[in-house]
Amino acid sequence: MMMTDPKRRTVMITLGAIGAMTTLVAVSPQLYRTFCQVTGWGGTTQRADTAAGEVLDRTITIRFDATTAKGLPWRFTPAQGPQTLHVGETGLAYYEAANTADYPVIGTASYNVQPAKAGPYFMKVACFCFTEQLLQPHETVKMPVTFFVDPSIADDPSMDDVREITLSYIFYRNERAEEKMTQATAPSETAAVY
Repeated sequence: MMMTDPKRRTVMITLGAIGAMTTLVAVSPQLYRTFCQVTGWGGTTQRADTAAGEVLDRTITIRFDATTAKGLPWRFTPAQGPQTLHVGETGLAYYEAANTADYPVIGTASYNVQPAKAGPYFMKVACFCFTEQLLQPHETVKMPVTFFVDPSIADDPSMDDVREITLSYIFYRNERAEEKMTQATAPSETAAVY
């Protein structure tokens, strides 16, 4: 029995809508991350290619926070205490990560600043958080972040009360990257036998 044209059209529209929703679900994390990075939403920091062009008299204390997500066998901590810097002055901080497992583990960092309204003004020039981090069994590494507070913060009256900014990272296990690494290093099963 053949479907009539209105039924066929309804089925096609429904299948199209399901396909569009599936695609949207698949790309929504990256779209959200991009939106946050562009706007500073939720305290997402910004990226800068170079250091600030000027340094102001105003100072801000930068505090450092580190968290390890459940399922990641790492110890992750800031390697120093708070730093007080002039607005526009380039800062360098280190975080330390140690893999406590007997196997290689790949981690990916997520980050923000508090107060969240400081996100558009907190600029990272270089950061370990821009790439995945592979730690070998029982390996300990120091990971740098180079940053500054954008001098344009002085032009925003809503930022006059900001005297401290906390830079927070949370590391998650990246099982997908680990799986790709394992597949890339696995011996080929199709080796020719002569």
